[in-house]
Amino acid sequence: LTGAQDGSVRMFEWTRPQQLVCFRQAGNARVTRMYFNSQGNKCGVADGEGFLSIWQVNQTTSNPKPYLSWQCHSKTTSDFAFITSSSLVATSGQSSDNRNVCLWDTLVSSGNSLIHAFTCHDHGATVLQYAPKHQLLISGGRKGYICIFDIRQRQTLYTFQAHESAVKALALDPSEDYFVTGSAE
Repeated sequence: LTGAQDGSVRMFEWTRPQQLVCFRQAGNARVTRMYFNSQGNKCGVADGEGFLSIWQVNQTTSNPKPYLSWQCHSKTTSDFAFITSSSLVATSGQSSDNRNVCLWDTLVSSGNSLIHAFTCHDHGATVLQYAPKHQLLISGGRKGYICIFDIRQRQTLYTFQAHESAVKALALDPSEDYFVTGSAE
C-alpha cells in the first residue's frame, strides 16, 4: 500500500509490476498515515484535511469507493489505529477544540460514531500507538508530550513531556512492557 503527498493511494502485489487497485487519485489531501487492519481485509488512510477513509481490500473494481469516510479532526488526522476487530478506530490529529485523540465506532452512522474525545496535546497529536493487552492508547504531541489513555475507562492516566520537539514515532514491544518515542530533533 503506497500513499503520496499528492493524495494518491495505490495497492501493489509483490509479484506484479502494475498496481492492483487505486483507492485514491492524485489531487486529494496529502496522505499522513496508512494501515491494514490485523485481519488484512481492510485498509485505512488518514489525510491532511482531517479525514479517515476505510476500504475493503478485496475490491474487484480498479477505483473502489471507501465504505467509510469521516472528518475525524477539523485540521488534520495524523495517525490512527484499528482497535480490536476493526469496528473501533482511534485517531490522533489536530482539532480546533483540542479534542486531538478520539475513539470512533465504525458500525454506526457518522453523526453518532464518536465514542469519546480526549482533550489533550494543545497543538495537536502527531502519533498514536494501541496497546491491546492493556487496552491503552499512547499518543505523542507537537510539543513533545506523551499521553496514555485507558480506553475502557475513557480517561487519561498519564501525561509527561518526553521531548522538546514534536513526537514523530512511537513503538511498543510485543510484551507491552516498554514503549519507545522518537522526536523531530
